[in-house]
Amino acid sequence: MKQSKKERNAAQRQRQQALRNQAKRQRKPSRDDIARTLLHWSITGSAAKGQMETLFRVEDEIVARLVEQGFDEGKAYEVFDDLIERYTKRRWEFRRKVHLTPPVTS
Repeated sequence: MKQSKKERNAAQRQRQQALRNQAKRQRKPSRDDIARTLLHWSITGSAAKGQMETLFRVEDEIVARLVEQGFDEGKAYEVFDDLIERYTKRRWEFRRKVHLTPPVTS
């Protein structure tokens, strides 16, 4: 018997939740975790080496790709520039992921 769309969606939600739970137990980083870390490393490294011109060329390329996906160009620059400021001028670091903190043993 063919499942309804509602039943398929519910089963898909359960499968996805199980995958997220497994990744959490295994402490497996997601694509987004890696992308955020790479972006932070790239911005702070470029700034520390005085390679802001290179960073701005990277920004232009990333924004162009975001625009191709349908994002607003001005807003994309606004968000990227804000990240550059946070990572360089405010020394902003990632928020700690509490579920990754090793348990305290006595």
